[in-house]
Amino acid sequence: MHNSGLPGSDINKTSTYSTVAMSEQLVIQYLKQCRDVTRGFAYRVFPNFWRQWCKQVLEVAEAAKSNKEQIALYETQNLMAAVQQAAEQEFCQHLANGFVKFKNKSLNTLTGEERFSGDILSLVEHSDLEETIAITSITHRADNFFAEQLWAIQQRLALLNDGEKIDERANPVSPVQFCEALRKVLSSLDIDVKTKIIGYKLFDQDVIGMLDGLYDELNDYLVRQNLLPNLRFVPASEKPVKAEDAVQDDPSERNEQPPQNEQQEDVQQLQRRASDKLLSGSLNPNDIQYQNSLLNAIRLLQTHVTQQLPAIQAAQLLAQQVATTQETQTTNTPAVGATPATHGVPAANLQVYTQPQLVNVLEQLQTQAFTVTQQALADHESGPVPIAPQSVADVGRKMMEQIASENENGAVEAGDMQTIDLVGMLFEYMLSDDHLPDSVKALLSYLHTPFLKIAFIDKGFFEQPEHPARVLLNSLAEAGVRWVSNDGSDQYDIFTKIKTTVFRLLQEFKNDVRIFAELLIEFNAYTHNVARRQELMERRALEKAQGEEKLREAKIQVNTEVRSRTDNREMPSAILLLLLQPWSDYLSFVLLRYGDKSESWKRALQVIDDLLWSLEPKTQQADKVKQMELQDGLHAALERGFETIGYEQAKGRKLLDAVVSLQRMALLSRKAEPAPAPMRSKLESLAAEKAGHSVVQLQPVSTEEAKIVDSLKMVEFGTWFEFDGGKRLKVAWYNKKTQHYMLVDQQGRKVSLAAGLQLARDMLAGRARIIAGSTKPFFERALENIYHTLNERADTLKAGNS
Repeated sequence: MHNSGLPGSDINKTSTYSTVAMSEQLVIQYLKQCRDVTRGFAYRVFPNFWRQWCKQVLEVAEAAKSNKEQIALYETQNLMAAVQQAAEQEFCQHLANGFVKFKNKSLNTLTGEERFSGDILSLVEHSDLEETIAITSITHRADNFFAEQLWAIQQRLALLNDGEKIDERANPVSPVQFCEALRKVLSSLDIDVKTKIIGYKLFDQDVIGMLDGLYDELNDYLVRQNLLPNLRFVPASEKPVKAEDAVQDDPSERNEQPPQNEQQEDVQQLQRRASDKLLSGSLNPNDIQYQNSLLNAIRLLQTHVTQQLPAIQAAQLLAQQVATTQETQTTNTPAVGATPATHGVPAANLQVYTQPQLVNVLEQLQTQAFTVTQQALADHESGPVPIAPQSVADVGRKMMEQIASENENGAVEAGDMQTIDLVGMLFEYMLSDDHLPDSVKALLSYLHTPFLKIAFIDKGFFEQPEHPARVLLNSLAEAGVRWVSNDGSDQYDIFTKIKTTVFRLLQEFKNDVRIFAELLIEFNAYTHNVARRQELMERRALEKAQGEEKLREAKIQVNTEVRSRTDNREMPSAILLLLLQPWSDYLSFVLLRYGDKSESWKRALQVIDDLLWSLEPKTQQADKVKQMELQDGLHAALERGFETIGYEQAKGRKLLDAVVSLQRMALLSRKAEPAPAPMRSKLESLAAEKAGHSVVQLQPVSTEEAKIVDSLKMVEFGTWFEFDGGKRLKVAWYNKKTQHYMLVDQQGRKVSLAAGLQLARDMLAGRARIIAGSTKPFFERALENIYHTLNERADTLKAGNS
């Protein structure tokens, strides 16, 4: 019986993986090391996160609008400062306990959203809900961002789990474990939910955002223990394979690396699949779970912020809406989805419209919308056209006008009002979404009526994230973002295709929801072909950029090697010129062709060391003899290097003559005159720029710039930047070594290879900005916005009642 650290089963078990069979004691040893690495990471990052949180709470307190609020925040900040060390210890202990539970096969950590369903939903505390949504959002994003590293860790940890597959819930280092550890720490502290949400945002940035370093360290350790050292990432979107095949590690391949171009092709294919999924609107299980949790939270918040009346008279609601509109125009404050108090007609006399009756009302409004859009676009056969958008308030007002005109006592049930409210907020978000070009959002705003109809006809519209109508809206919005610009242009005639789809919905959709699936198939078939054409252009640009970056990486490595030998060392101008120009070019050639583990690379570096040594004044006879023996071989090596790179013969001969002359001086124990400082500085600057260090990179970096540069490392492929003048460029690739971002236009053509520091400076100066949420489907972004909108209204109501 073994019990040396982490408690576990008393019986030695054999892994189902034939490649690794280990004892219980060995499993415990590996897990203890992983636990210690994780705990060490937590001890490094947690104090900084907590200090930043305290600092931000203090800033919020100083900007508080009332003394009561300010005092409460000061008390919270004092409490947080007092318990920092204890919180740090508790946080690390919770993470360590996760390894114990993993060994006992009892680790099954969830975000907490499983509580927000069915009848239990109404019993959940609002603060718990908001905290859970924050955690769900963090883990959802992190699981996608760290997918490859997490996958590798989980495959290797499966070997320590008797070969049984694990997911993020049972992975002791997955993002959800860190979030749950923080939740447990905060549960014992008297901290209000707003302050907690501030904390979770900083936690996402300062702890979760740093997990890649931990995951690399853990994977490296497990690889050193020979646990699947040649594991290759298998994305979830690929066809399913058996567990043992997915982690197969052929011992015969242990000294082989996959070809570079094959690895690049895998990356490109993975990026293309992710990009195509966003365009087609298809979702993975995490997306579906997250969107369902958001909808459940929204439903709960709607019950908090709307009045619990059985039905609302249309005429009275219309009067309230007119008054609200006038007030909004006066205060410039939108009042989306507010349900006003009603008085007048007794409830018994109200004639509540059934959902089929509401659909008939909307049918008339849909016909009007079709007429308006046709007239507005009648004279424009192609290209984006800026038409007047249909406002959410107009749809609600016209609907109530129609009901009131049909029946003075006509009323809408409270549940149906919530549906009207929810669809209204969906389209209100669309009109405010800076991700969508103006022409596209205006055109899509006329889909408000048919989408409100389908919300009444088919309950699955809101309940099913993969409902064809939702997927179609995602696809229309994504196509608009990709191929329509705010400058009045579009690519591949995509605006006309969006317009045709909108017209068909407005004209043909009556009660048969199958038209959404039909239009989705047609639209996605069109955009699929367009995406393939764009992908081909983007791939060519990417291959060219990767080749340029590979050369730049080599030059930077060479420059670093040379400068490590020349810095802080006086030397003649000729030698400095030789090393920083022709010999650096030769080193780049050797590095690209043979690699930095080759004998050719080592010999080329040794030439520098030998050359510099041969120029030092010699006072000992033994050193003079050694130099005489070294010189001929050294001259021959330099000459071969010059010939290899095709260096101009006259210049090469001049440099070699200078070397011979300086070596003679060294043999005479005389020191050569060093290069003047201005000349040296100029030579080094030119060499640094030639190596790929731009002038921007060589300038000092401010704290704010460094912060943005770090945050840019988290940017996903497919993210859009908007620059001065409304020009939009997409991040197609990022080189971690050189920190360069390849930006392409809407056709997939490379526009620039921008340094991260330059992007950061453009953002600080207001010349560039990231279009928020650009890598999420439209409907998910809308649900997040609706949730936050309702959350603010719930807080306002709570403050007003206190």
